[in-house]
Amino acid sequence: MVLFKARRMITPDEALPGRSTPLSVPERHAVFGDRPIKPPFPETTSTLVVGMGCFWGAERIFWRTDGVWTTAVGYAGGYTPNPTYEEVCTGLTGHTEAVLVVFDPSVITLSQVLKVFWENHDPTQGLRQGNDVGSQYRSAIYYADDAQREVVERSREQFQEALSAAGHGEITTEIAPLGEFYYAEGYHQQYLSESKNPNGYCGIDGTGVSCPIGLGTA
Repeated sequence: MVLFKARRMITPDEALPGRSTPLSVPERHAVFGDRPIKPPFPETTSTLVVGMGCFWGAERIFWRTDGVWTTAVGYAGGYTPNPTYEEVCTGLTGHTEAVLVVFDPSVITLSQVLKVFWENHDPTQGLRQGNDVGSQYRSAIYYADDAQREVVERSREQFQEALSAAGHGEITTEIAPLGEFYYAEGYHQQYLSESKNPNGYCGIDGTGVSCPIGLGTA
């Protein structure tokens, strides 16, 4: 039953009950040192939440990106409040593994953040990413407002054109307004950093298709 449910999206009435208390996470980023992983963030920054498969590797991609101010991993797009990793793995919370990307728009635009997103995983695979199978590994973008939504949707259109020209299928990425982002357990935060598991497993990979620059409004 669990494996069956993990391979499809559940309905709200099927979701696990969760808990009212957030999971414990460290205050500071393991790579950026003095920067927090929870708000408040500087007023000059913007945020985007994305799912690209295993959140360990996805987070590392973004903290290595110039202009990204801080990152964190968690769960988004589901129903269960404050889920644990074990609960998310059952597929009975509705969440996908997600990365909170906090970036400085004066250094990297939203369009450029999306380019990193599209090029570093395969957004055509549905409820999986490579060998990682289940609804928790689905591709997703959760936008903060309508201005972000317009840029996101335009980027999807342009990347779909590039994918189709290269012989790939249709994008299955979930695009939706951000509801609640639940922080994952502390040991998941910056899991692949040098101080934790620099040689750890990362199961995401891109299609090799380049995403066009200039995706809508910056």
